[in-house]
Amino acid sequence: MKYIILLGDGMSDEPLEELSGKTPLEAAHTPHMDYLSQHGRVGLAATVPDGYPPGSDVANLSVFGYNPADCYSGRSPLEAASMGVELASEDVAFRLNFVWLEARFGKIYMGDFSAGHISTAEATALIHHLHDELGGDDFQFYPGVSYRHLMVWKNGRDQLKFTPPHDISAQSIEDHLPQGEGASILHDLMNSAQMLLIDHPVNNRRVAMKQLPANSIWLWGHGRRPLMESYRQRFGLSGAVISAVDLIKGIGVNAGLDIINVPGATGYIDTNYRGKAEYAIDALKSRDFVYLHVEAPDEAAHGGMLKEKIEAIENFDREVVGTILNGLAGIGDCRILVTPDHPTPVAKRTHTRDPVPFVLYDSRCDFASTAQAYSENEAAKSGYRVKGHDLMNLLLERNQQ
Repeated sequence: MKYIILLGDGMSDEPLEELSGKTPLEAAHTPHMDYLSQHGRVGLAATVPDGYPPGSDVANLSVFGYNPADCYSGRSPLEAASMGVELASEDVAFRLNFVWLEARFGKIYMGDFSAGHISTAEATALIHHLHDELGGDDFQFYPGVSYRHLMVWKNGRDQLKFTPPHDISAQSIEDHLPQGEGASILHDLMNSAQMLLIDHPVNNRRVAMKQLPANSIWLWGHGRRPLMESYRQRFGLSGAVISAVDLIKGIGVNAGLDIINVPGATGYIDTNYRGKAEYAIDALKSRDFVYLHVEAPDEAAHGGMLKEKIEAIENFDREVVGTILNGLAGIGDCRILVTPDHPTPVAKRTHTRDPVPFVLYDSRCDFASTAQAYSENEAAKSGYRVKGHDLMNLLLERNQQ
């Protein structure tokens, strides 16, 4: 038996007036996910436990089958694992975003949480510059992908409070700067970074080309090294992770899963959807399990781009789910779970903690579902609800914990 999780990050949403009361999932053309829902088991999963923020870190840990209460220590330590950065027990890792801050009405606003989706090559040059000028015994800077990077504070403080930059798009940053023990040190670091970035050749070129400059860093998602069981220990499975996002890869590294990098996988709407599915089919020839993650719907929703979110959902359905279904003959008996990690409503441009719709499909049998399509409403009507970290047990036909 083979097991597949197909995760469309942030796919679920809320009804929108411009869609005549439909959600983007309901408005999108998704024949393959609809087919799975008509022949599978549909329900809602609470992927964000009470007391935890509705982040992709917490939600994806749940979908992977880990209770965040047992192992969650922050987002950045997971990303560090993906990047091959070894954290000592006293180190604190931070997500470092390149952002564009905009001065308006006498205040500073979060103009763009991704600095115009700065390219990896451009951002890497900026990170190296920051490391050369600000790195040393206290702080170390590591390049990631596009606007997403890593900073490690050696012997750092962790009693701090941060706001994810995508939560405050077009809002004043005044009340959202780091708070807590050691916050003033980080404020000074951010100010120093701004001085170094403002006239950097990368940003000068971007401005000349009428692109947004990366004129500041934004720190968040901090934490220390987590302790997690491997998939072999927890589920007795071999497996692989396919994603363009360091967070998801980092969970895979900590879970002892293989990381498969797909050419053209970007973490954005232009990602190589079909390539991910084709690599997943190939990976299952030698492994029990694949976790395939697509970031595109979430990125579109954070940008408030409804058309692009619907397009990303349709691409996911056609190129990922459709390719997997067409490749079942070469896979053999398998069980497929399709789900978002959390909702990312376009109107709110940030994550919410509402339960997400999932569908479980088994190639060996028909669940005789009453659902007509894959959507939030059809999942709610099923009356079937599970905890997020029990989805993996459901996929494996094991007793829920």
